[in-house]
Amino acid sequence: MKLKNSTQQLDARSRTAWHLWKTDLKMSRRGLIRLWRGRFKLSLPRRTVRLRLTLLYSSLFLALGAGLLAMTYVLVAQQITGPVSVPTGLLPQPPSPRLGTPSRASSTDPIVQLLRAQTAADLHQFLVQSGIALSITVVVAIVLGWVVAGHVLRPLQTMTASTRQISEENLHERLALPGPPDELKDLGDTIDGLLARLEVTFDAQRRFVANAAHELRTPLTMMRTSIDVAVGKPVPVPPEVNILAGKLREGLDQADRLVESFLALARAQQGTLTDLASVSLPQLVSATLATRHDAIAARGFQVRQTMGDADVIGSETLLARLVENLIDNAICYSVPGGFIGVATAGDGATARLVVMSDGPLLDERKVQELGQPFQRLGADRTASDRGVGLGLSIVAAIAAAHGGSLGLHARPEGGLQVVITLPHAKRRREPGGLT
Repeated sequence: MKLKNSTQQLDARSRTAWHLWKTDLKMSRRGLIRLWRGRFKLSLPRRTVRLRLTLLYSSLFLALGAGLLAMTYVLVAQQITGPVSVPTGLLPQPPSPRLGTPSRASSTDPIVQLLRAQTAADLHQFLVQSGIALSITVVVAIVLGWVVAGHVLRPLQTMTASTRQISEENLHERLALPGPPDELKDLGDTIDGLLARLEVTFDAQRRFVANAAHELRTPLTMMRTSIDVAVGKPVPVPPEVNILAGKLREGLDQADRLVESFLALARAQQGTLTDLASVSLPQLVSATLATRHDAIAARGFQVRQTMGDADVIGSETLLARLVENLIDNAICYSVPGGFIGVATAGDGATARLVVMSDGPLLDERKVQELGQPFQRLGADRTASDRGVGLGLSIVAAIAAAHGGSLGLHARPEGGLQVVITLPHAKRRREPGGLT
């Protein structure tokens, strides 16, 4: 009984081990198949216009070549497979030929069979050699089609590269595509006309913003003067009037900041920098922090500075406004008692300015929209004491005017990180640089 139970247990263990081994084998086979497919997976080339034109040229050439080969083969076959005429002297003579009876070659004659076999061999050899020649010619046609397609599409590649480099800041540039007056030349001229219309529209918009800002200064100044005169009269002024005057002054101050922001934005978007000079970003940061010392101390911020060499060539006025806007943005939106981090660095090709602020967690997708005018995050950024919503858009315009860029990132710990990248002064001084 015990032996029987032991045998059954052994059989059960054997079956279990067998199933486990089969399962491991299947898993191993599947893993190897996936590894083989992943490693040796063929990546198809991108279906570009050049590739499609090359395939079209080659297909047409292959079709025409195959048709020509087929017609040639049929004509040759008809020519050499007609009735076989053999000289009479080569045929075996009958024992008693009748007079006036012509000699005919029988299909069973060895000479006729030999001639037909030779004809079939010649046709086969002709077909093989023609196929080899056609294959070689098709390969040459593919190469020539690729070269010809690239030559035909070269103007399109030039237009694409030039159009990508043209942005809002350099709309004055044109493609000016050379060549005969064909379809590609018409396309280039059409794009140049579109760029010209866009340039006129952008210039008109900028002039309107600048003129409107200038015109708004006069009525704002008149309203402020009228309030000061009304409140400053020797006649006792009711308390309600003083409260109203304070609210009006607060609104006028915000309107003044908005006008100044419009003027700075219009000047930065013009893209023409006349007062170029060598500017040190660490010095601008130190000067800005010194002037904002009281505001920083009042909110209990800890300032963390890491100053490295970062010199740029540009307008000192606009670059100072860029640094001021970044520091003011960090002061406005950081949590009281938090920190403000400022770092400058340069590697000979680019100069970077990084400003970090402490605060709540932000959405990375919404943070990318802060570089647009009047874009804010959350209800706390819509208050009147939080600025006019043009600070970072002015920063983006000033950076673009100097050949740089603005990068906005939400910090994982909370708050915002702003990265300004500008061409280093050494790069601008090099021959063929930006200046």
